[in-house]
Amino acid sequence: MSSTSTLVVTSTVAASAAASSTAASKAPAQAGIFEGLNPAAYNASDPIVLFIIQASIVLILTRLLYWPLEVITGIILGPSVMGRIPNFTTTIFPTASMPAFSLAANIGLIFYLFLVGLEIDLRFLARNWRVAISVASLDMCVPFGMGYAIAYGIYEQFKDEPGIKHIPFATFGLFVAIAISITAFPVLCRILSSLNLLNANVGVITLTSGIANDVVGWVLLALCVTLVNAGNGLSALYVLLTTAGYALFLAYAVRPAFMWMLRKSHSLENGPSQTVVAITVLMVMFSSFFTSIIGAHSVFGAFMIGLMCPHEGGFAIKLTEKLEDMITTLFLPLYFARSGLSTNLGLLDSGVTWGYVIAIIVVAFASKIFGGTMGARLNGLLWRESATIGVLMSCKGLVELIVLNIGLQARILSTRTFTMFVVMALVTTFTTTPLVSFIYPPSYQRKLELWRQGKIDWDGNRLHPEEDHDTGALKSVDVADNLLVYLRADGLSSLFNIVNLFTGAAPSSTPTSTIAAAAEKSIFTTAMRPSIERTSTERSSHHKRLCINSIRLSELSERNSSVMKVSDPAEEYAGNDTMVKAFGTIAHTAARDVIVSGDVAVVPEQSFAQTLSSRASRNHSDLVLVPWSETGTLSELPSYTAGNNQLDPLANRDYMRFVEDLFDATTSISNVGIVMDKTFISARKHQSANVVTFTSADSKETNIHVFYTSTADDLFAVKLALQLAQNPRVRLTITQLATAATVSSEDAHIHDTSFNDLRSHGSSLAANAVTYSTLDEPASSASLIPNFESQNALCIVGRSVARSGAEVTRVRSNDAARSLGPVATELIGALKKSADANASVLIVQAKDT
Repeated sequence: MSSTSTLVVTSTVAASAAASSTAASKAPAQAGIFEGLNPAAYNASDPIVLFIIQASIVLILTRLLYWPLEVITGIILGPSVMGRIPNFTTTIFPTASMPAFSLAANIGLIFYLFLVGLEIDLRFLARNWRVAISVASLDMCVPFGMGYAIAYGIYEQFKDEPGIKHIPFATFGLFVAIAISITAFPVLCRILSSLNLLNANVGVITLTSGIANDVVGWVLLALCVTLVNAGNGLSALYVLLTTAGYALFLAYAVRPAFMWMLRKSHSLENGPSQTVVAITVLMVMFSSFFTSIIGAHSVFGAFMIGLMCPHEGGFAIKLTEKLEDMITTLFLPLYFARSGLSTNLGLLDSGVTWGYVIAIIVVAFASKIFGGTMGARLNGLLWRESATIGVLMSCKGLVELIVLNIGLQARILSTRTFTMFVVMALVTTFTTTPLVSFIYPPSYQRKLELWRQGKIDWDGNRLHPEEDHDTGALKSVDVADNLLVYLRADGLSSLFNIVNLFTGAAPSSTPTSTIAAAAEKSIFTTAMRPSIERTSTERSSHHKRLCINSIRLSELSERNSSVMKVSDPAEEYAGNDTMVKAFGTIAHTAARDVIVSGDVAVVPEQSFAQTLSSRASRNHSDLVLVPWSETGTLSELPSYTAGNNQLDPLANRDYMRFVEDLFDATTSISNVGIVMDKTFISARKHQSANVVTFTSADSKETNIHVFYTSTADDLFAVKLALQLAQNPRVRLTITQLATAATVSSEDAHIHDTSFNDLRSHGSSLAANAVTYSTLDEPASSASLIPNFESQNALCIVGRSVARSGAEVTRVRSNDAARSLGPVATELIGALKKSADANASVLIVQAKDT
């Protein structure tokens, strides 16, 4: 009986053990959460579930923080903040899941370094190598020396920390010196672009020096990693020689073959094909593989492939556009998180540690600012400009975090020392932009520009005040011989119509149109532009030449490709822009000498108005021409709802706000004209939008109507119309209405005196007789709608908005009246309601004198 009981128990235990073994080896429940699956539990055979949770948390936090705070994503998720929540780290970031997470993060790191290399244009460095050597050498040598000095104290204090290699001080000092002296080139580009400094002397010198600093820094870092990884000096020498040989192989063997393939596939002209993108990705992965197996870090191989890729034809920008979104929105944030998970602010738990943190920050700031400032002063810049360059060169950004993570992986740094340097990187990154804005504000930039132009002395007093005042109405009827034209895809036709009136005015006996358009060979470079355009302006004043400077504005987005467009050579990028090239043909049928130039500027959307104002000041423009938006937005994307009868371009506030900002920014700089094409405001909706009737050149006339209400803007409108009336195909009608409520009686008397002089003597300059009429009534629908029978009718009206006092408050109740003026708003409304009227409108604001 006992034997039987033993047998039963033994069988039961064996059956239970077998059942347990079977249960343990059984696959996860196929019904998922319906059978009790825990998504947060790591499963080595199906790691994607937990990875999606991790990646989603990282991406959401990254987008919430946005640039530049995105670099602290990992710190928040790591042991410093969220890691203090019980079971957070073990549940969301368990140790078993980190290999897969690190793999995805390192893929992002490799391709990000490829994009960094792709962003660096060595041609820019070659053109400005003297400046680069003088600034970058001091900006690297001073921080390098001070970094090496402070490394001794850090080495002695923390050399026994757990998890680090026992390396000689020389190697540790080299790494710390690199970490202190390196500059984050990608972040530098974005800061310069956001502050609108890239085309200034400060921006050019900083960008050039940043390229040199970045290249030298990565080379030195490769040397440091090689010395750490090599078992002895001979191995290190082999690694260095192999790396150098591989770099030469890429430059003189792989690059020519790659260029041949790009030309053969027309990828330089048309952008990279799918095959070219695939080959490039393979090259990046193989290069990273090779540099990793020879003992250097994998990022160096990816960086070298980026440097190798050509920038001709905008290929680097187009390739970046193909790859950047997936890299920067998914993989790179994972690297932020991976880096932050290794950062533990709780380890900074002693006075000595915090003393070294402060010392590292002070050394990083002081050495970089001093070196950059002295280097810039040697190039003849003023002290504030030089200090601005020094502050900009002290920026660290993500590049510094990459360097520190390489040091952590190579076990040069412990977790404690790694955290100390991360704090320094964050402080230098976050304080760069505020410091630059404080040292080099827009007001100082404006003063410096006027001082260098010889218009003011250093105290701000005007040197030639008599030049700013019109001593008589007939001093010059040609009030606009130097134009700045804002090019937009939806306003190109209206610009052609207006500019053609200028090119046909004041015909010379032997016209010889000089075209220096962006489509041709004479694109003005950033450095040469101010002096060349001043010469052109001076020359045109003696020979009646018309200077037309066109500019296309592209929005600076968060994408790297957008920043690359800013730093690309202006003449090359503008020369490839189809709209600039099309506008360059404007003077082929001109009746006078014309100089046309083209440029492209990539700036933040909120800086569009300021960019046009700055360019008008630099070019000494008489008139800034801006077309109205088809959809009422700043976007140039085609609108397939533009033919909808319900669409009203004036109803959208985006473009209206831009126009307001432009009027305000150019008040004391230049006259401004807003062109509103008849297709936007015409009531003739029955005409087919895709069928246009053109009249012959002999019968094509433009009827210009001007409305004068005794304001300065209206007076300028009359002068501008008289200039255009020198064109034999222009017929001008000027209607004098009742004095506007926005002008004082004293100013109205002054303006009326000038108007009467123009009426008596200026009209004789017109090619055809000028028609004058007077209506003793304010602007209204009835008084503003004459007989527009011509297919080419143009109304020129002054903005005539009060710029100070109670009138400003009164017109703020009407957005259109505030932006475009009461007369223009009334006229546009009347044109929209009229079934017979068919005219374009030019709204002008005169420069304050």
